[in-house]
Amino acid sequence: MGIQENKKLVMDGYRLFQTGDIRNLLDRYHDDAEWIGPDSEFVPFAGRFHGKAEIAQFFQKLDQAVKSVRFEPKQFIAEGDMVVVTGESTWLARQTGLTYDSPWVHVFTLREGKVERFQSYYDTAASERALHVGQPGQAASAAQLHH
Repeated sequence: MGIQENKKLVMDGYRLFQTGDIRNLLDRYHDDAEWIGPDSEFVPFAGRFHGKAEIAQFFQKLDQAVKSVRFEPKQFIAEGDMVVVTGESTWLARQTGLTYDSPWVHVFTLREGKVERFQSYYDTAASERALHVGQPGQAASAAQLHH
């Protein structure tokens, strides 16, 4: 596939995510795809996921932990078999009721018209502050965590 087709595949994937169509989103991934996010003991959807079944678990964990308030892909940069996307999001942590902003970068590696590898970079500190129950003053203040 060419650069434009790769960009379109990734753009379509974001559209599917935003409409909650995870089943069709996963059809755009190879059976043995790798999903890599930053590690964090306080972020339930952090870490590595291998294969479609585990990637589906990522989306389940994400949905259980947070609700998307705003999710905006901003820039799509494609070269060869890679597409890099920058964006911004705001999430609501379901357990704490706190919202937080998180700029992000997603790096997709494509092979034969499907995603072979996905790597995510985002503000883990903001995620941890919003998601980690029992931090001093957290429940009392219910402060919004925005940069």
